[in-house]
Amino acid sequence: MEFIQTQTGTKNLMKKFSLSSIFSQLLLLFFVIIWIIPTFGLFISSLRDKDLLAISGWWTSLTTTEVNEIYRMSGMESQIEEDGFFKIKGNLFKENSGKKIQSFGITSKKINEYNIGDVAIFKDKSEVFIDEDGNYEWRSKIEFKKKKGKRLFTTSLSPPAFTFENYREVLFKEGIGRAFVNTMAVALPSTLIPLIICSFFAYSLTWMKFYGRDTLLAIIIASLVVPLQMSLIPILTIYNDVGALFGVAAKSYPGVWMAHTGFGLASTTFLLRNFLKSLPNEMMEAAKVDGASHYDIFLRIIIPLSIPAFASIFILQFLWCWNDLLVGLVFLDQVPSEIILTAKLKELLGSRGENWEILTTGAFVSMTVPLFIFFALQRYFIRGLVAGSVKG
Repeated sequence: MEFIQTQTGTKNLMKKFSLSSIFSQLLLLFFVIIWIIPTFGLFISSLRDKDLLAISGWWTSLTTTEVNEIYRMSGMESQIEEDGFFKIKGNLFKENSGKKIQSFGITSKKINEYNIGDVAIFKDKSEVFIDEDGNYEWRSKIEFKKKKGKRLFTTSLSPPAFTFENYREVLFKEGIGRAFVNTMAVALPSTLIPLIICSFFAYSLTWMKFYGRDTLLAIIIASLVVPLQMSLIPILTIYNDVGALFGVAAKSYPGVWMAHTGFGLASTTFLLRNFLKSLPNEMMEAAKVDGASHYDIFLRIIIPLSIPAFASIFILQFLWCWNDLLVGLVFLDQVPSEIILTAKLKELLGSRGENWEILTTGAFVSMTVPLFIFFALQRYFIRGLVAGSVKG
């Protein structure tokens, strides 16, 4: 008896760790890594010093980096007379930068001409020497007469540097903060409105019998294949005509809410109907026998049982609205009070394309809300998607 149980346990273990199961898990792990690495890299890049970010990748963020920089010494207003020389003293670096100079030069062609401790001589016979911490002394036998000091070219080792200055600049100076609020004002109503409408619509298509129900369902399915881009301009034209009739601007928040609702209603209704179709018919019949109306069945049975489906549809619709660029460009004016996050990032890509610290920080800010929504509702997501795919 014990032998039979051991043999059965071994077979179950072999089934559990079959080749196909291991392959599926490895494939899933591969896709998780492929998704996480760019996200993590974007986050690290958003926190790095802009000078280091411009010359090295995020994977070097914890190592010392060699940087070539140009500094200008102070001018004539800082000079003092000491030991028969006119001297200008100062420091090239900001306070607590942590950089260590390895070599320096006085011309752009020979930026590593001198080592620490060497004295560099300019054409005007003035001299400069510098230590590894950036302290310099520039001296001349004749008085300095120029307001600007001469340039120094340095090669130094910079320690890892992280800062929140990128976020302060992006959120409060570049307008990303306002665009974030605008996008939230677009995405939330554009998600909740179709979710509310499709819940009634899907229930009526599933559990109510009326003339033309199957035809209406066929129209909904057919509308899924209509490209969004084909309907943008005709709908905007209708909006303009209606807006002119009632004296309301077509490009406004209500306009983009209606657009997102119209474009998302077919898919949300179709997904929710598939879920409701999987619910047992006996439960509805029993409720009707007890005298429950369609309204009672919907509120007391359908909604509590459909939380996973509602969560899945909420995630899908919200992500689509949040990441949308095309609808926002067409149905909203590109002014600070209306511009959405994706449109603002597109604008920064053109005007600040060389500033990687701005772009990476702005991109990560745009990812924070979708990540939060997904992780907060992930336990409902798969349940809602697969529910209705199998019946019984």
